[in-house]
Amino acid sequence: MTIDLADIIKAYDVRGTVPDQLSPDVARAIGVAFARVVAAPEGATRVVVGHDMRESGPELVDAFTAGVTAAGVDVVRIGRCSTDGLYHASGALDAPGAMFTASHNPAVYNGIKLCRAGARPVGQDTGLADVRELAQRLLDDPSTDPSDDDAVTPGTVSDVDTLADYAAFLRGLVDVSGIRPLKVVVDAGNGMAGYTVPAVLGTAAGLPALPLDVVPLYFELDGSFPNHEANPLDPKNLEDLRAAVVEHDADLGLAFDGDADRCFVVDEHGDPVSPSAVTALVGLREVAKELEAGRTPTVIHNLITSRAVPDLLQAAGATTVRTRVGHSFIKAQMAQHDAVFGGEHSAHYYFRDFFFADTGMLAALHVLAALGGQPHPLSALAEMYSPYVASGEINSTVTDAAAATERVRDAYASAYPQADVDRLDGLTVAHWDGHPQWWFNLRASNTEPLLRLNVEAADEDIMVKVRDDVLSLVRTEDA
Repeated sequence: MTIDLADIIKAYDVRGTVPDQLSPDVARAIGVAFARVVAAPEGATRVVVGHDMRESGPELVDAFTAGVTAAGVDVVRIGRCSTDGLYHASGALDAPGAMFTASHNPAVYNGIKLCRAGARPVGQDTGLADVRELAQRLLDDPSTDPSDDDAVTPGTVSDVDTLADYAAFLRGLVDVSGIRPLKVVVDAGNGMAGYTVPAVLGTAAGLPALPLDVVPLYFELDGSFPNHEANPLDPKNLEDLRAAVVEHDADLGLAFDGDADRCFVVDEHGDPVSPSAVTALVGLREVAKELEAGRTPTVIHNLITSRAVPDLLQAAGATTVRTRVGHSFIKAQMAQHDAVFGGEHSAHYYFRDFFFADTGMLAALHVLAALGGQPHPLSALAEMYSPYVASGEINSTVTDAAAATERVRDAYASAYPQADVDRLDGLTVAHWDGHPQWWFNLRASNTEPLLRLNVEAADEDIMVKVRDDVLSLVRTEDA
C-alpha cells in the first residue's frame, strides 16, 4: 500500500518513522520531485546532500541521490554534517540542498530539510507542497519515473568534505581569539555537535587554538541516543550538562540538538539561560555592528519570544519584525527585510552573514565572545536580558483544539476588552500596554492533538494567574 505523503511532508520539512513512513522508495521519489520542482526550474545543475548520525541516513541518502540523478541533476554528497553545515555548503556552492535528519526526534525517525540554492527555504508555500504532490504521483504511478526516459541524461555523483571550510567560515564571522580564557562544557547529546564542535571550537579542522577549555559530554556519534534525547528544549535533557558545569567549575555550558542547528545555554550555576535572552544578547551585538557600518538594522523574532527582545533591540536603534513560529517563515522574513539577525524561543538563531539561515554554532560563538569580552559571569549578563517572567511552553492534550482556542478567546475578549488580540500564529492576547502587564499565545501543534501555551508577565504572580486561568479554560471540555 502506498503511503500518503501528507502524513510526513508538513509545513517546512519531511519527518517520519523509518521504514514504514520514510522508506528508500519514498526518499527516491522525493529526490526526483526535488530535482524537477526546485533544482531544474532555477537552473541548478547540482544538489548538495548531507546526513546526520542516524543509522538510516546513508541508505536514504543513496535512494534520494538516485532520484535526483535519474532526473538529470548532479549530486554533491558531503556525508555526515550538521544541518547548518548543509546550509553552509548550499550557500558556498550556490546549490539547492537536502539534509537528512530528524533533529531531536527518537532514533526510529528520520527526515529531510530542503533548501534552494544559497540556503533559501523550501516550505509549504515555497515549493514543498509541489514536491509532495509530484512525489506522490511518482509513488502512485511508477511509470512516470524519469529513469525510463531515454532523453534524460543521468546526473553524476561526487563526494566533497566541507567541514574545514564550514569551521573557517564561522570563525571568520566572530573573533573569539582575544577573549579571556573560558571553560565550557558542551553536551552534544550523541548528535552532530560531537563532529562540529571539535572543528569550530577546537583544532580538528586545522584552525588555531582558542582560549577555551572544552569539556565534552556525549561526543560519540550515535543515532540511538544512548544517554538522553538530543532535545535540549526538554529540561530533563539538560540535567547532565547542568551537573557537569557545576562539577567542573565551568563558565558556561552549551547543549545542541541532534542535528546541531539549535544551541541552548546554561550559566556558571548550571541554570538555563532563556533563548529569548540569547536572542537579545546576540541581536544587540549584530545591531551594533550594523550601526557601526552605517546601516539601519532589522531583527526578526517570532511571536513567543520575550517582549524584552523588541524592547531592547528597538531601544538600541533596530527595527524589529514579529513573525510566526517556524524556520521557513523566519528565513523568508529575514530575506524580505534584509534582516541582520533573527531569533526564535526554540533556540534557532538566524544570521544574514550565514545566508539568512539558522546556525546554533554561530550563536554559541557570539555568546562566548560576549562573555569572554568582559569580566562578569554569564548569570549577570543573562539577567540584563531577562526582565520579565515566562511560563515556558506548556502542552495540553485536547480533543478539539479549535473549540478550546475559541473558548479562551471568548473569555478574554469579555474580561479584557482593551487587550490586543491577533491570529498571526494561533491566538495571541496581549495586555502589555495596560496594568498588569501580561500576554499569552496559544498555538495548535501541526502533528499532535495538542495546544501549546506560552505566557509572559511583568512578575511571577501575574504570570501564574494568567497561566492557570488559560489552562483551566483549555482543559475544560464543553459539556
